[in-house]
Amino acid sequence: MIDSHCHLADDAFAADLTEVIERSKGAGIERVLVILEAANAQEEAQAQKVHALWPDVRVSVGVHPHHAKQFAGNALGAVDAVRTQIARLPFTRAIGEIGLDYHYDLSPVPVQQAVFRAQIRLARELMLPVVIHTREADADTIEALKSAGGGEVKGVFHCFTGDADLAEAALDLGFHLSFSGILTFPKAQELRNIARQVPLDRLLIETDSPYLTPAPHRGERNEPMRMTHTASTLAALKGISVDELDKATTANFHALFRP
Repeated sequence: MIDSHCHLADDAFAADLTEVIERSKGAGIERVLVILEAANAQEEAQAQKVHALWPDVRVSVGVHPHHAKQFAGNALGAVDAVRTQIARLPFTRAIGEIGLDYHYDLSPVPVQQAVFRAQIRLARELMLPVVIHTREADADTIEALKSAGGGEVKGVFHCFTGDADLAEAALDLGFHLSFSGILTFPKAQELRNIARQVPLDRLLIETDSPYLTPAPHRGERNEPMRMTHTASTLAALKGISVDELDKATTANFHALFRP
C-alpha cells in the first residue's frame, strides 16, 4: 500500500521520525510520496533524512498557493526555486502541491494564478506529473491546467473534496483523484458517493499526514500507518477487497509517479 501524499518533512514528525517510519512499514506501507515546499531548507533537510531511513520514499516539490505571495511579480523565481530543488533531490517524482486556494486567500489571486501556471509549464517541460491543491477555485484550476498544460500535463487532485462536476472535469483531463481520511468522516456522504463512481484505475489514497486523521482516531496526529482506515472505507464503497484496492492504487501510483 502506498501513501500518495504526506508531509513527513513537517516539524510534527521531527521528534519521532524513525518511529513513524517503522510504524508505517509495520502497517504494510510500501512507500510514501513526501510533499515539500520549494525553498524550505528545513523541510529539504528532513526529507533527506526520511530518504536515508526509507530509500523507497519519493518526494514532490512545489510552491503552494498559500506561499505564492513570496514570488509576487516573479513567477519565474518560483520556477527557479522548484527546478533548483529538484536538481538536489534526484528522488523527486512530481511538482506540487501546487494550485489555487480562494478559501483562505493567503496570497493574492493574480499571484496564485501566475505562480500556478508557471509551475504547470515547468511540469510540461520536465515531463513530470503535478500534485494539485484546489479549494473554491474549481473553474480556474481546470482552465489553468488546460491552457498551461496543453493536454500534456497529468497528475492527481490530492485530498479530493470537490463536487461531481470537478471530478468529471479532472478525469476528463486524464487526472487521478486521491482520497484522504475525510472519506471516513460521518458528514462526508456526498464525497463517498463521488468516490464510489471514480474508475478504479484513476484512484489513489493518501493520509495528508499530519493532517486529516481518519475515524476512529480523530484528534490524534495523523501518520502514514493510519491510511489503512481510508483504504478499508474506499474498498467497501467500491465493493472490492482491501487487497484488490491496494493492488489497483499501487499500480496507479507507479504508473503516475515512476518508481
